Order: sequence, then structure tokens, then C-alpha cells
Amino acid sequence: MTDADLRHNVRWLLPGSESRFHQTLVELDPDAAGLAMRVAVTAALLVEACALDQVRVMERVLAGAGGTVVRSADGRRTLLVGPRNALGQVAPALRAFSDRERFTALADALDGALRPLGAPPPPLPIGGRSWSFGHRTYLLGILNVTPDSFSGDGLAGDVAAALAHARELVAAGADAIDVGGESTRPGHRVVGTAEELARVVPVVERLAHELEVPISVDTSKAQVAAAALAAGATAVNDVRGLLGDHELAAVAAQAGAAVFCMDNRTGAEAAGSPPAYDPIATVLRGLRRSLAAARAAGIPPERVVVDPGIGFGPGPAESLELLRRLDELRALGRPLLVGPSRKSHIGSVLDGRPVAERLFGTAATVAWAAAHGADIVRVHDVAAMRDVCRVVDAVRAAGSGP
Repeated sequence: MTDADLRHNVRWLLPGSESRFHQTLVELDPDAAGLAMRVAVTAALLVEACALDQVRVMERVLAGAGGTVVRSADGRRTLLVGPRNALGQVAPALRAFSDRERFTALADALDGALRPLGAPPPPLPIGGRSWSFGHRTYLLGILNVTPDSFSGDGLAGDVAAALAHARELVAAGADAIDVGGESTRPGHRVVGTAEELARVVPVVERLAHELEVPISVDTSKAQVAAAALAAGATAVNDVRGLLGDHELAAVAAQAGAAVFCMDNRTGAEAAGSPPAYDPIATVLRGLRRSLAAARAAGIPPERVVVDPGIGFGPGPAESLELLRRLDELRALGRPLLVGPSRKSHIGSVLDGRPVAERLFGTAATVAWAAAHGADIVRVHDVAAMRDVCRVVDAVRAAGSGP
């Protein structure tokens, strides 16, 4: 992930997100609302911070290939519209200006977004296994070893109970277990390193010896991650996306662990972020910072999973919009983890329904996520969500051939 990726923050607006495509057209140029009637739109790329001379080159290329360019009045955003093969001609044309480094950087950013278009992300090495995407949705079962979990399922201090629950999750269909020793609920108490170690490490050690599925540790502390990985965990789930404890990325890299990076809009993680005119733009920029941190630490790209952070900063309305537009995050080319289980956006829709009564609301959000780009879902109710995902996966595969 390069500086150009962060600066240009490229993302797709696919025909499948037609309402967002038309909304963006109107936002950029009210006179362009009829554009889709004149251009064969099979793909569109929304790009930030393009200079006028860069825009002129892209306009010339697309005009001759059945596409077009729409630029906002303030010049902050540029929309490239047209057939997929036409968009693919833009980067080579920009690279022809090899004497201008910023043209090459923009070309690289466009290529980075176009490469995964329509293709599943590469397999994820995790726990001696390889998770292959595009065929089914993987389930990450939640095991809270805290006394104050928002969902009321914390098992702090009881290793036997934690092991029994983990066995139940695996029997129900969990592909991996995510062990967390510090609650991240709104208003949670910050847990010291020693206390989190005491909660997490004994459980991870037992699970790693007795279960065959990969074990992930849900922590933002490098010391806890190191101890859990030494005890047998093979993945780290960091709700601060490697942007909190900066030693955590190095720990994960040295251990060869898979890393789940969340975009976090709370506290220090959101400090310094520009005002959001679009929640997806903000999330993409945050995740690109996490990917850059992973790259700088030497974590191979194929070991990194991204998570838009449903409920971590965005209010209920914004969380729902992030879910609706998950497919735009495919521009990152990484597997997508979504964790909507029992969260407040569900309660807000269901008139304040308490956490314990959000099973069907969770099922609806998991089904939507699985159908719109999620490769992995992090859930409490594994058995029910396994059935949800199996049906969604079967619907997606129907008619696609043997």
C-alpha cells in the first residue's frame, strides 16, 4: 500500500450499486445525471485528488474507448466511467508520462483497484490451512473471556467453561475461534496488560492443544498478541488496525500470523481524520493506513484481512450504509471480515430490542453481508449463522456451472 493509494483512495461504483452510482453522478455534476444513457457502464472508478493534467489524459483515453470522465466542481473527486476494458487502458496511458512520477503513482493506484475487480481475493494462510474465497463464507466464532462483554456471554476466569463453549462453536460450524480478553463495548473499562494476559493465554493454550481449527486472539496489545501466538494462536484480530500499539505489526510479522485489521472510528484512531463526506471513503482511507502499516512491518499481503468496523465509531445509520455498500471495499483486494453480530444498529432498527433478542436481526445483516462481499463473518450464534451463510452461498452459486 503506497502513499498514492492513500492520496487517491480509489474505489469502485459497480452496476450492482446502481443507486450509489447515480447519486455520485449527481453529486459531482448535476448535468451528468443522464450519462448512463449515453455510455456503456460496466464499471466506474471514483478517484480522489487528481490534478487537472492527469484528468485531461484520462479524458482523452476514455473518450476514444467508449467511456467518459466526470469531475466535481471543487476538483476533489473524479469519476471514470465506461466498459471495463476501457478503464483498463487508463493506467498504461498515464505511465507513458514516465518523466512525471505522480502520473505513474496514479496509474499504480488505478491498477491496484482494477486488479481485483470481479475476482475473489487470494487465499488466506491461517493456522496451517488455506481459506479459499469466492465459494463460501467462513465463520469466526466469538469467545469472550471477559466479565463485561456487551452480549452477556463473557467467561472470564473459567478456562473449562471457555473450552466447553469453544467446542460447541466448532461443532456448530465455526471455522476459527476468536478469543478476546478485553471488552470493546461502548464505555468499556480499559484492561491492563497483566490482566488481559491472565484471561487470554491459559484459554488459548488449551484451545490450541484440543481444537483443530485456527485460534485468533482479539487484542490490540503487542505483548498479549506475542504471548497468545506463543501459546498456539495463529491469527491476531486488532480492532485498532495496527494503528494503536505500533509493535503489534512486528509481532505478527515475526510469528507469520494472519492479521485481521479493523477500521476504527473511535478515540485516537479517528484523530486527525479529515471530515467524512462519504463513510466508505473514510473507511477505505483508514484501512489503507492499516495495510500500509502491515506492509512496513513485513506482513505479506496475503495474510491480511480487512474489517470496516461496523459499530466502532459509526452510528447506527452509518453502520447500515457501510453494510449496504460493502462491495465498494473490494477495491482493496483483500478478504473482507464483517462483524455485525448483535450490534446496536440492529437494536436501532428493531425499536431498541435488547442484545439477547437480536438473533433474527443478526441473521438479516449476516445474510446481506455474505451476499455483498463479506468473505468472513464474526458471530456469536454460529449454528444459526452457518445455516444463513450456507443458503446465501448456495443462492450465489446457483446457475454458475458445475
